[in-house]
Amino acid sequence: MDVSAASVDPWTEIHRAESEKRRELVLQGPSVDRRIQSGGLDPTIYRLSLLNYLEISQCPSLTEVHGDIGRLSNLQSLILCRNKLGSLPQELGALKVLRVLDVSANELRSLPDELSQLGELNTLNASCNRIEALPGGLGRLAKLSSINFSKNEVRLLPEELFSPGLEHLSAIVASENRIEELSGDVQQLPALKVSLVRGARGLKEINFKGNKLKDKRLEKMVNGCQTKSVLEYLRAGGGAKARAKPRSRVRGRTGSRRIRRTRKMIWRTQRLGVTVKVVPQVRDVRPYIVCCIIKGMNLKPGNALKRFLMAQMKLHDEICEKRTTATIATHDLHRLRGPLLYDARPPKMLKIVPWDARRLSAMELMRQLQFEAAEQRKQKKRQNVSAPDGKENYPCLVDAEDHVISFPPITNSEKTKMRKTTSELLLEVTSSTSLQICKDVMDSLIVKMAELNKFTFDHKEEVVNDAESDLAEDEKVSDPVQQADQEHGSPELLVQQVRVVDTDGNLRVVYPSRTDLNTDVCNLIVIR
Repeated sequence: MDVSAASVDPWTEIHRAESEKRRELVLQGPSVDRRIQSGGLDPTIYRLSLLNYLEISQCPSLTEVHGDIGRLSNLQSLILCRNKLGSLPQELGALKVLRVLDVSANELRSLPDELSQLGELNTLNASCNRIEALPGGLGRLAKLSSINFSKNEVRLLPEELFSPGLEHLSAIVASENRIEELSGDVQQLPALKVSLVRGARGLKEINFKGNKLKDKRLEKMVNGCQTKSVLEYLRAGGGAKARAKPRSRVRGRTGSRRIRRTRKMIWRTQRLGVTVKVVPQVRDVRPYIVCCIIKGMNLKPGNALKRFLMAQMKLHDEICEKRTTATIATHDLHRLRGPLLYDARPPKMLKIVPWDARRLSAMELMRQLQFEAAEQRKQKKRQNVSAPDGKENYPCLVDAEDHVISFPPITNSEKTKMRKTTSELLLEVTSSTSLQICKDVMDSLIVKMAELNKFTFDHKEEVVNDAESDLAEDEKVSDPVQQADQEHGSPELLVQQVRVVDTDGNLRVVYPSRTDLNTDVCNLIVIR
């Protein structure tokens, strides 16, 4: 036997965490998987009682977790995603301070009933498994705010899921299961009742898309992702009950007020829908564009915004080939007004306020950039060709107030630039090469955003606000539902379509279509 080989510690991360009394431990990827395959997970890990964050992910050889996991009494976040777990130990119920449990993308067929003992649990993600039934006792999870069991085989929702005790429940994601009926008991959720009646914090998203419901009208509403309409429909007990229900004079007046408030909430959600109209002149300049809307991005904690911007720069350097094949632009959705116009304008007519700069015409900006590029080429001896130099018209994206918010492939506008307070985005990808390149780049961007959002959620960094990132008074989020969502946070991202049409209103492209963004990323909710 080779003594030197035997002396090598295969689990240095675990033993270092023990000796240094660390509070966090992350084990993931092929290197960890090979060690698990050869000798199993080092049982020393179950002695790390000081841990408050433990992640073991992307290890297909991990098929079970020992019951000693219950000894980690200080765990607040347990991330066991993208493994091959076939079951979870009952001892999970002993983790009394656990707030986040992520067991997505495994091979689980059930969840232990002992999860109901996790009184501090805030987020449960069990998506992308083979679960046929949810555990009993969910109604006892008084602090639960988000539950995701999409992409499973669940047929029936337990009554406990609609318990009045779940006053903080703000998101139910149950898409792509085998659910046939939805109960009107959803109205019993106190948060939901407050949301509909008084406009305060409550159930924001309810996603049952992809289930074959017996009520075809409800199925159509669900697949159309009309969240507020679905909730109202269920509140009324379905179409027939709603039509037959008598109305007294007093209750009628109250109902009218509720309807007016509900309509106001629906309008607030729908008004952010964006359409992009394309003029014929861009055909000769930069003809291809795709856009979509992202909701749920959390950029407030720590370096989340910096990580996002660096990831965008890396995509520009790699898949966009230094912006020569495609260009990405990201906009704060709340700072633009639709519909948008993808236009081609003469350089003297195109004026934009680039990031942290005064208002410039396209010609002035081009001259400035060409000078800077020439200086940079002298220093680095590098040639990059991305500017639309020599063209009669330059491409630009313009909002309804005639503000140029994007001048591809050069710059974005100061008006719609990303800030720490940004949570809803308009993504834009343009290209002079092909439409498919636009879609490929957009796919890569969204997948990366999902990864970053999950990283931010899992690591619980301190929220940092600065003066530059604050919204103006007239732009602050006034919807209490949205405010609550931003406070509690969630790893899920919602992707909504944007239609690109010609000047006659004929559809040119919609993204994401049914053939786009086909990924197994579990914290992405795609509305098509």
